[in-house]
Amino acid sequence: MNRIVIISVLAWMFFGGRLPAAETNAVQTLTLAEAWQLALHNHPRVAAARYQAGAAEEAVKEARSAELPAANLYGTAAGANTANDRIMAGGLNNPSVYDRLAGGLSVSQLITDFGRTVNLKAGAQFEAQAENENAAEVREQVWLQAATSYYGVLEAQAVLKVAQETVESRKLLLAQVSALATNKLKSELDVSFAQVALEEGQLLLERAQNGTDAAKATLADALGLREPRQFQLVEQPAPPLPATNDVEELIQTALGQRPELLSLRAGSDAARRFAWSERDARRPVISAEGMIGNSPTHDDRLADNYAAADLNVTLPLFSGGLYLARQHRAELKAQAAEELLRTAEDDVIREVRLAWLRVNNTLQLVQTTEELVRHATESFELAGARYQAGLSSMVELTDAQLSLISAQIARANAHYDLLVQQANLDYQTGRLH
Repeated sequence: MNRIVIISVLAWMFFGGRLPAAETNAVQTLTLAEAWQLALHNHPRVAAARYQAGAAEEAVKEARSAELPAANLYGTAAGANTANDRIMAGGLNNPSVYDRLAGGLSVSQLITDFGRTVNLKAGAQFEAQAENENAAEVREQVWLQAATSYYGVLEAQAVLKVAQETVESRKLLLAQVSALATNKLKSELDVSFAQVALEEGQLLLERAQNGTDAAKATLADALGLREPRQFQLVEQPAPPLPATNDVEELIQTALGQRPELLSLRAGSDAARRFAWSERDARRPVISAEGMIGNSPTHDDRLADNYAAADLNVTLPLFSGGLYLARQHRAELKAQAAEELLRTAEDDVIREVRLAWLRVNNTLQLVQTTEELVRHATESFELAGARYQAGLSSMVELTDAQLSLISAQIARANAHYDLLVQQANLDYQTGRLH
C-alpha cells in the first residue's frame, strides 16, 4: 500500500503540471444545436440585450407606481432660541419656530390625472415589449452568425480534404512517373511536370489549411469565445426547403414574425401613447393627502397629536407654451416612428425576395456542380488511361486533374452555401422567432 501511495505522489509531482493541459486540449464534438446554445450562453450581445429588456420591464413598474399610494415617515427635532423666534427672510413660509420633537406619517394617493399616467404606463409596456423583441432579434442574429460560421468551418474542412487527397494523389503520380522515367519509359520532362503539379498541390493544401484556421477563429468569435477551441463538428443534413415556393407568402410571414418589425411596431405604439400622455399633461390632476403624527415633547403652545387630510386639484393655466410644445414634439416623434416602421417593412420585403432568389440559384448551382464533378471524374479517369497507354501527355493529365479538383471544390462550396442561404432565408422570414 505504501509503495502505491509513493508511486501516486511521484506521478502527481511529475505529471501534475501537464495532465490538465491534455484535458483542456481534448477535441470536443459539437453539433449545430450545441453551437447555438453555446453562443446564446456566451455571447455578450445576447447578455446585453437581456439586460436592456430587464431594464425596460423595470420602467413599467416606475410608471405604474404613480397609481399606487405613497407613504412617508417624518421625524423632526427643532429648537428655538427664544419663544418669539421668527424666520423673516426667504420666500413665503410659516415663520414660527417652536421647540419640539415629533414624528408623523404622510400618505398621498393620485385619484386621477385624466389619462396621463395610464398612457405613460401603456407606453412603458410597449417599450418593454420592443426591448424584448430586440432581444429576440439579437438572439436570431447570433444564431445566424453561429450557423454561418459552423457551415464555414465544414466547408473549409471539405476543401482541406480535397487538397489533402490532391497532394496524396500527386505524390503517387510523381512516384510512378519517376519510376517510369528511371526505366526510360517516360521522359524527365514528365517528371518535372509531375513535380510542379505536386508543388501546386502543396500550395493548395497550405491555403486550405489557412482557410480552415480562419474559419475556426470566426466560429469561436460567433460562439462568444475569447480563444478558439478544438471542436469536432458534426456534418449537418440539409434543412428542408420552405413548404411553399410562393415568395409572397414568405413575405407575409416575415412581416408578421420578424422581431425587428415587432419591435418597431411596439416602439411606434409607445411613441403614440407618450404623445397622448403629453397631451393629457394640460388636464387637471386630482390627488388626496393625509398626515398623522405625535409630539412627545414640545412647546406648550403645540398639541400632543395632529391629524389632517386634504384634496388637491391642480390645473395648469399658463406655462409659456411648454406643454403644447412637448405634445407637438412627441407627436412628431410618433409620426417619425411610423415612417421608420414603413421603411423597415420595405427593407424586409426586399431582403426576403433576395434570400429566396439566392436559395433557388444556389440549389441550381448544387445540381450543376454535381454534374460537373461527375464529368470531371470521367475526364480524369480517361486522361489517366490515355497517359498510361502513351496516347497523351502529362499536361493533359494534370489539366484533367485540375479540372476535377476545381469541380470538387465548387461542389463543396455550393453545398455549404446552400445551407447558409437556407439559414438566411429562415432568418429573413422570421421563422426562427
